Amino acid sequence: MGQKRIGILTSGGDCAGLNAAIRAVVCRAVGTYDWEVLGIRQATQGLMHSPPQAIRLELENVDSLRVAGGTMLGTTNQGDPFAFPMPDGTRCDRSEDIIAGYYQLGLDAIIGIGGDGSMAILRRIAEQGNLNLVAIPKTIDNDVGVTEHSIGFDTAVNTATEALDRLHFTAASHSRVMILEVMGRDAGHIAITAGIAGGADVILIPEISYTIANICHKIKERQEQGKNYSLVIVSEAVRTEAGDPVVITNRLGQCRYGGIGDYLADRICDCSGAETRVTVLGHVQRGGTPSPLDRLVASAFGVAAVDLIAEEKYDHMVTWQNRQVVSVPIPEAIAQYQAVDPSGTLVKTARGLGIYLGD
Repeated sequence: MGQKRIGILTSGGDCAGLNAAIRAVVCRAVGTYDWEVLGIRQATQGLMHSPPQAIRLELENVDSLRVAGGTMLGTTNQGDPFAFPMPDGTRCDRSEDIIAGYYQLGLDAIIGIGGDGSMAILRRIAEQGNLNLVAIPKTIDNDVGVTEHSIGFDTAVNTATEALDRLHFTAASHSRVMILEVMGRDAGHIAITAGIAGGADVILIPEISYTIANICHKIKERQEQGKNYSLVIVSEAVRTEAGDPVVITNRLGQCRYGGIGDYLADRICDCSGAETRVTVLGHVQRGGTPSPLDRLVASAFGVAAVDLIAEEKYDHMVTWQNRQVVSVPIPEAIAQYQAVDPSGTLVKTARGLGIYLGD
């Protein structure tokens, strides 16, 4: 097997475990195959530059990355390469610049670490430019269809669970309803997993509808049992009772989820009389030291991705299925969005524990 030069980039929102995956790629590619690894700065934007922004990754560069949060390469979740925002306010197709950067670096293949949106863009570019692409799934939302674990999810759940654990004490001390708003985009995996683990009394996810009246019934039921406080965890994508999304638009005109916790707090206070407080966990879920499981999954994915390149098995994504790493074609990986199954094990577990999970 001849020596190869491969690139690696992280795309989309950051999360814990990305550096562990980068480390694993370098350890396998350099240590086993004696290949050269180039880290691409700021996702595909690094390939747009001339010369491309890339650094050579050696074993000594990555030795301590296992426990480091974020990504040493930087990332971005803004700027569609096919309609890239230019300084004059126009939009331009920069895909050919990315392809040119790949060839200018002399890459034999590239590993893209991202969610389903990033993978769709990377694959489109790879097809257009005949690039050899292998993908690794990462997203705290855990909504990539064919993998049981995506890098970053477990750490986000641990963070949300710890927040619930801490809120128990202050809620009980003041006889309050505490609402914890968590991330998840359009899927409720973080909310339901952390909610069960952290002892929430109410879990609200976008996959299951709810009523304020039934939330208040649960709170009053606990009060009648002598339990003077309640914990509510809600996914950011949960809508109002009328079905409207709750969003925030910033000064740049960018729209994102946010505010469902405050919406619920006002209405719960009105119908239950309970003093209510809101905690928005936000980007705390993305940062920090990766959990042992995220380190393990990221390491296994990194090694497997390099092995796919060695086999010249391109246009595939590594996945975690049935306690092992396997690969699937990228189109299959991103074809199905993985929401919480309303009839699945987690929903049955929550309801079996007496948690209000919607109607």
